[in-house]
Amino acid sequence: MSAIPTCSLVIPVFNEEEVLPELYRRVTQVMAAAETSYELVLIDDGSSDKTWEIMQRLRASDERVSLVRLSRNFGHQIALTAGLEHARGETVVVLDADLQDPPELIPRMLELWREGHDVVYGVRTRREGEGIFKRSTAAVFYRLIGRLTSVHIPADTGDFRLMSRPVVEALKRVRERNRFVRGLVAWVGFRQVGLPYERAHRAAGETKYPFSKMLRFAVDAIISFSILPLRLATGFGFLVSFFSFAYAAHAVYLKVVTGESLPGWASLMVGIAFLGGVQLLCLGIVGEYLGRIYDEVKARPLYLLQDFQSGPMAKEAARGAPADRTTAA
Repeated sequence: MSAIPTCSLVIPVFNEEEVLPELYRRVTQVMAAAETSYELVLIDDGSSDKTWEIMQRLRASDERVSLVRLSRNFGHQIALTAGLEHARGETVVVLDADLQDPPELIPRMLELWREGHDVVYGVRTRREGEGIFKRSTAAVFYRLIGRLTSVHIPADTGDFRLMSRPVVEALKRVRERNRFVRGLVAWVGFRQVGLPYERAHRAAGETKYPFSKMLRFAVDAIISFSILPLRLATGFGFLVSFFSFAYAAHAVYLKVVTGESLPGWASLMVGIAFLGGVQLLCLGIVGEYLGRIYDEVKARPLYLLQDFQSGPMAKEAARGAPADRTTAA
């Protein structure tokens, strides 16, 4: 494995013992038909089932398989980042282990790369096996982030994409901790093109993205690429202040001109509740940004390696980290 492969397939894995054999079969079948040199980089993101044992068996039978094992579960986006930093290929293809993103599209992605594109991203035209709620919330999220950010992030895309080596090197320079990789790929630029496809059912196992994780991911994406929520908080402040002054002026007018006074308790309670809600909302928005600043200034490593198994050239690229020691990156 000393020669640099044309394509590195980077696949984050978390508790996917049921799907790994089928994933390996389909990927190797596709790459053999494409007649392209490749490596398969599997990243174990702190799995608690037999995922790591299966990955080791795949590695023992195929030297094109490289294994990256994180010391704990750092999350999908960090595991993906670890894979990008250990991939050696001229191109890097990112796909999920659940086979909802079809490996059969990789040859077409490589064709578009050879035509001069640096990024080929998959565009989901149909999402099999997903309920109305998930499809509708995903649609709202992509339209919302398109409105909020100055960077054009294509709608209905995931992390399934091909990236050229210059794009990967640019991403490796970005060290922020609350990562939204597909947004970062849009941010670095280069020549990009979409490739429509129909997203299939999960091949086996259960989704690793429940609603709570999806919501956290959406918040990370918006805050990472937009300060508009802070501006909205400022706007709320001006709006509430305007109505407060208007209400006070109305009360003074009634008292001075007509001699009447406003009934106080109900309107006072409504005003206090409304103002308190706006204040808490604005504090929450500011707190989200402050929390991310706090994460960044601590400057902890993005992830820790527990194990890394690959060819000798790839180990040198990993800064000489031995496989049996925990290393930071």
